[in-house]
Amino acid sequence: MARLSTHVLDASRGTPAGNIVIDLHTVRNGARRHLKTVTTNQDGRTDEPLLSGETIEPGIYELTFHAGDYFGRAGVKLTDPPFLDEVVVRFGLADPAGHYHVPLLLTPYSYSTYRGS
Repeated sequence: MARLSTHVLDASRGTPAGNIVIDLHTVRNGARRHLKTVTTNQDGRTDEPLLSGETIEPGIYELTFHAGDYFGRAGVKLTDPPFLDEVVVRFGLADPAGHYHVPLLLTPYSYSTYRGS
């Protein structure tokens, strides 16, 4: 079944990033359209796929991870403003029947992502 999923790992603490807010947008002709807002569970994952089945259309999407809020709630001392506040990952979905997994490895000063499986 086609689906879009994500998970977040807090590489600075070596744990899943639970309770991080993520916004999902689609981008068409330069305009962003909000699709949903979700929060990760204690395993750093969403409880269900961000998109699945017939809701996946080829196109450009963005995931916005609210990193500054997450680290602030975790008691991490941050600069003002935080170096990484909102981490935006823009990516393309070409195959509406594919499985797309977009994980995020996160610290207060760096991040990395890739297409997972």
